[in-house]
Amino acid sequence: MNAAKLLVVAVLGIAVGLFVGRGQDAPAPVITASGTGATYEEGFSAEANSLTLDGNSKSVAGPPMSDVVVVVKEGESIQEAVKNAERGTTIRVMPGTYHETVYIDKDGIRLIGVIEGGRRATLDGEGKLNDAILYSGNNVVVENFRITRYKGNGIMSQAGNNWEIRNNLIIDTGVYGIFPQLGKNGVVEHNVVSGIEDAAIYVGMSDNVHVAYNEVFDSVAGIEIENSRHAIVEANYVYNNTGGILAFITPGLPIKTTFDVIIRNNFVKSNNHPNFGAPGSTVAGIPAGTGILVMAADDVVIEGNIIRDNKNAGIVITDHSHAANVTIDPESEPNSDRVKILNNLMHNNGYETIPEVRALMLSKLQTGNPDIVRVGPSQDSCIINRHRYVTVGLEEFGECEFTNTYQTANYLLPPVAPREIRGEDRGKIAYLGICAGCHTYTGRMIGPPVQIIQALYMDDPEGLAAYIASPTKKRDDYPEMPPQNYLDEETRLAVAKYMLGVKN
Repeated sequence: MNAAKLLVVAVLGIAVGLFVGRGQDAPAPVITASGTGATYEEGFSAEANSLTLDGNSKSVAGPPMSDVVVVVKEGESIQEAVKNAERGTTIRVMPGTYHETVYIDKDGIRLIGVIEGGRRATLDGEGKLNDAILYSGNNVVVENFRITRYKGNGIMSQAGNNWEIRNNLIIDTGVYGIFPQLGKNGVVEHNVVSGIEDAAIYVGMSDNVHVAYNEVFDSVAGIEIENSRHAIVEANYVYNNTGGILAFITPGLPIKTTFDVIIRNNFVKSNNHPNFGAPGSTVAGIPAGTGILVMAADDVVIEGNIIRDNKNAGIVITDHSHAANVTIDPESEPNSDRVKILNNLMHNNGYETIPEVRALMLSKLQTGNPDIVRVGPSQDSCIINRHRYVTVGLEEFGECEFTNTYQTANYLLPPVAPREIRGEDRGKIAYLGICAGCHTYTGRMIGPPVQIIQALYMDDPEGLAAYIASPTKKRDDYPEMPPQNYLDEETRLAVAKYMLGVKN
């Protein structure tokens, strides 16, 4: 090995040690209980735009809303404790195994797993249950659980604001590991997530989100920011997924934009796992070996990441017309504009890139293994120190006028007003917060397009509401829909009526 390569290896080794504190084969981190759960510190600074808890944690849920603490022991029901809890209750769950789905529809609930002698409160779906924890309440904290063997989601938020998902171990929970949907002001940090068929951490149609200090691996997508705005993804260890970190616009969803996303200081390594996403889904089209993928998202900054050993490419920037399994939405702007690539440390990427990229390189008479690939239009994008990388398609990228985003500590806010659902909004919010997680209007996602559902049920909202409560498998080319019977009858009918009338 020559001196230059030795220097690169040494720098990578030091950086990884400082960055994540351990290597892939090092002992697992010890995560301890937090007493009464996360607490809000008066550390918000308008100048630094930062909320602090302690160390490198952040909190947005506010202080506990009451002094009431309920303890759940093994053999008891967590859901029963939630059902009986008053608004603002802290529910502490003792170590043991619990086979249930927990649904939280109250504000201020803190669901805290207690860790004793390394033992955690474990939610085990036994391969039968669909979801572990669903919540639509505001100012909710979920912390310290081990969640495994569910078919749909580990932890999913449905239209709540001011949420914190922290210090959970999530293994093999089906489609998504952590899935905040249609929420504002949220933190996802210090979680370890693996074995997920779509995205280990998936932020959908949300605003003001911080995703930090997580370890995600052995999934199709590691971390995905989809149709969301004002998000920072930083200091995560992302490895052995099909695609590492994604910033997407998925066409056909009610919210049409992704912008103001900062992807910085992550370790994105060896994301070469074979793609096992649901056939026809958007993530099923991701080529194995993709470190960071930007598709149709705008104002994305990629800064200070260690990106290495991703066989297809370190960074791919594309539009809707060049992406697999994407149905064009005329209301979604299809290009990735104003992408800014700052100083990233890139090594040994693109050594087995897909034929389409090789053909693009040949057409431009370029050789080498690509670190950065751009296909499709990308207006007003820029890069600094381009000489450090093997690039293709970046001829129109200018020179960035800044070198870092340090002045933007995060996009978080002090606790915002809870989302209030008025009677006439019930169907719309349920559609956006629940249905749009699996159904786009025109294209294929996890479930069939809304247009097909409208054709099947037309003027029969009661029939659709009944199906929502107790679905049966109708199509071999889609997974079976989980029952949404935790929704009350009025909400199921309201969402059915809204879905049958929606136009985009």
